[in-house]
Amino acid sequence: MNWDLTSYFPEFQGPEYKEFKENLSGDIKSLDEKASASGPLRGENLAFWKDVFLKTEKLISQYSHIRSYVGCLSASDSNREDYLREEAAISLLGSDLEKLEVQLQRALRDADEDLLSEFVSLSDIESASYYIRRVWRNSRFTMSAPKEILASELGVDGISAWGRIYDTVSSKMTFEMVYPDGTKKRLPMSQRRSLMESPEREIRKAAFSGGNEAWGDFEDVAAGAINAISGTRHTLYRHREIDHFLDVALFDAAVSRQTLDSMMEAIRETVELPRSILRLKAETMGLEGVSWYDLGAPMNLGKTGGVDWSGAKSMVSDSFSAAYTRLGGFFDHVCRSEWIDWEVREGKRPGGFCTGSLLTGESRIFMTYNGGVGDILTLAHEAGHAFHSHVMRELRPYAHFYPMTLAETASTFGEMLLAEGLLRDPSTSVEDKVLVRDAEVNHGAIYLLDIPVRYEFERKLYERRAQGELTVSELKELMTETQKEIFGDVLLECDPFFWASKLHFYITGVSFYNFPYTFGYLLSRALFEKFRRHGEEFIPVYEEFLALTGSDDAEGAVKRSIGDDITSKDFWKEAILTLSRPLEELKELLPSVAATQGFR
Repeated sequence: MNWDLTSYFPEFQGPEYKEFKENLSGDIKSLDEKASASGPLRGENLAFWKDVFLKTEKLISQYSHIRSYVGCLSASDSNREDYLREEAAISLLGSDLEKLEVQLQRALRDADEDLLSEFVSLSDIESASYYIRRVWRNSRFTMSAPKEILASELGVDGISAWGRIYDTVSSKMTFEMVYPDGTKKRLPMSQRRSLMESPEREIRKAAFSGGNEAWGDFEDVAAGAINAISGTRHTLYRHREIDHFLDVALFDAAVSRQTLDSMMEAIRETVELPRSILRLKAETMGLEGVSWYDLGAPMNLGKTGGVDWSGAKSMVSDSFSAAYTRLGGFFDHVCRSEWIDWEVREGKRPGGFCTGSLLTGESRIFMTYNGGVGDILTLAHEAGHAFHSHVMRELRPYAHFYPMTLAETASTFGEMLLAEGLLRDPSTSVEDKVLVRDAEVNHGAIYLLDIPVRYEFERKLYERRAQGELTVSELKELMTETQKEIFGDVLLECDPFFWASKLHFYITGVSFYNFPYTFGYLLSRALFEKFRRHGEEFIPVYEEFLALTGSDDAEGAVKRSIGDDITSKDFWKEAILTLSRPLEELKELLPSVAATQGFR
């Protein structure tokens, strides 16, 4: 591993780790017993439940610490059975914490507005009012406490187990990569994404084909997992008397249905803009359209090799520091402190993430760096997540629980800072400027086409899953028809196995994991446009927004800090249309490289 995890614990399964885990487990069970023996919130027991909420907050902070640590270990080396075994054990610990949270919901479930207002006005928890009110609202959609406890316990060996088995199998999967010269290599699946972002189309196609052949061998397991996860949710929603499967996703995302519908409608009405980005991509390749394996590809400008790790860190640091001094300094601190696991290794899980501990206020970044432009953008993206947590580090733990819709804002903001920094740098060549703008508009196409495909596929999946399980053939057909519907005729070759290869469909802690990415991307574009216009004077407003993300819903956080109304379709359309500028700049730059690259 590249990262230093010793600030979590000196060693895995060392005495400090074992003592921490044992104490945490005992404290959770002790508080759960105390809470379960008490009646619900009443005027005479406000002080008791205040104490329970405060102690639960402390336990949540401690749990985030150990969960983050073990998650880092298992992601870095999934071949270590002791890491995987401990990850399952921490899942059990999380189940115990969920039981305690069930007691919090039970306490608030029957409270009226007057009693709740009296409770949240008490000293020490007044600043946690938003979190407590969310617990109260969520309690209205729960089963009885015994049933919720049973659901939590069964979840460890049920829905969560399906997610874990998917993670384990996918992290150990390999595929045969047949290079254009005929060379064959057996590669870990974690390297497939980078190969599908190669400037050489034959390499992308080979990685796509080889990867899908491997997923074909895994299709029955993947189908079993996605049916089990969605089916379990349907069962729980029915028993919790939840009217629609999107209600939970909207609550988790802290957005209203009106806001989500406005965003999706704005995307549909402006769909020709992202499609035009892909048409330009196809034109530069001399094609009539693009295939699924072309979506993440940069233009092939004949550049050989990639940027080494040291160069990538410098590019991100310089871009951040030039426009946003505080962010640049923070990123340098992340690098000096060795908070990033970046190298290519067999056994690493695919993808990238940022995790952290509420106890130490530190973050860790996980990614697999292969030297491409997309990898550098991933570094900036995950650093944005880490900075978001850094801005909130002085806030109480209950104020840290921001939804994914707002979590993706700071990360995408980081990507755009990197792009603008590289374009302003006089040492950046025309070829590199083309690659940067190309990457930016390609990301726009993905957020506005690819991710809506995931949302629409998942929405249709849940509608059909309510009637029974879907077969592998039905899943492939549903994915293909959704891709054609969203992309239109610009997509020549679909990916029928995308439902299996996209790990986001198998995350069990949250449903409809994908639409928040587009939400955060577009919100970031709107914020970044204000940053472009106002410069550093906008930074305090931006950081105020970041600090509010765990203390209000998405609409409220934006309205209170930025002043915009995100329930309006016009807000989202304006954010989408900001892509027109980089697209036009790319078109202006292309003639400078067209002669040497054979572009039309």
